[in-house]
Amino acid sequence: MLDLGYRLLKPALFAMDPERAHERVLGVASAFPGLVRGITPDSPPPPGLEVDLAGLKLPGPVGLAAGLDKEAHALRIWEKLGFGFVEIGTITPLPQAGNARPRIHRFPAHQAIVNSMGFPSDGMEAVAQRLEGLKSKGLWPRVPVGVNLGKNKATPAEEAHLDYVKVTRRMHGLADYLTVNVSSPNTPGLRALQKVGPLQRILEAVLAAEQSIPVFVKLAPDMEPEQLHETVNAAIDSGVAGIIATNTTRRRGVPGTEDLPGGLSGAPLFPFALERVTQVVASAAGRVPVVGVGGIMGPEQAKAYLDAGCTALQIYSGLIFKGPGLIRRINQGLIA
Repeated sequence: MLDLGYRLLKPALFAMDPERAHERVLGVASAFPGLVRGITPDSPPPPGLEVDLAGLKLPGPVGLAAGLDKEAHALRIWEKLGFGFVEIGTITPLPQAGNARPRIHRFPAHQAIVNSMGFPSDGMEAVAQRLEGLKSKGLWPRVPVGVNLGKNKATPAEEAHLDYVKVTRRMHGLADYLTVNVSSPNTPGLRALQKVGPLQRILEAVLAAEQSIPVFVKLAPDMEPEQLHETVNAAIDSGVAGIIATNTTRRRGVPGTEDLPGGLSGAPLFPFALERVTQVVASAAGRVPVVGVGGIMGPEQAKAYLDAGCTALQIYSGLIFKGPGLIRRINQGLIA
């Protein structure tokens, strides 16, 4: 029923500006959470898919990637679809508008998206109050909720660690885990923070500020293998609980995307992301778990990441193209 409903709505949604369609869907989920939950059948992961991710007990390995529910407007919905964990954000200390619109472009024939969002955020205070409201009303999800941390665009690179620490402290007692995002291609200079020196400075500051929950770092796929190896080792040496790989890519290969700014996600990212994730798993060498992200459109891609050594997965673009029933289909495919 859920898949049928999405198939009926999809032509109208895809006829709209991508960001406006996204806002409409999340707006309905935010304004009428009871109604949406009532018409959304429970699809929990089947028994046997439970995962321990750096001490987080997940009912299933498939998580919602950061970027889809940036401000936690639909936080109560995701577990009903079968997600084993949810990541909101990216959250910045101060509110910011992000880059100019249009900043999301769909390529349905290739099941690809190019986005240049640039961390639009309500700011940490507004999001924290939203999360506090859910907790105080007993509406908190039964699955772990992570918060993806970023810096404000105007913050100089040498002060980036201060921004990450601000959000870390404000989310204390609210998040089940944190993810340090230094891998978005849409904030000038952000990916330079993946270099060993700046990255260690950020991670050590965040880990000093939050010692009660796991802290992950999210890496880009566009680093060369040697730098990727160095970055993974630097992150682990700093004390992170795990690596999330990968973010979107500046590579293209999809007609019509060549002149667009931002990062490419979706089906074309899968082979490249899997190659990079395999390198991350090898560099991590079992010291910390790896969460695989990039181009998961069905059980086959999900299984490929798990076979490569990932402990868990995250999905974003696949949900847009395949619909909310995708998570149930992946879970059923994995248990089979």
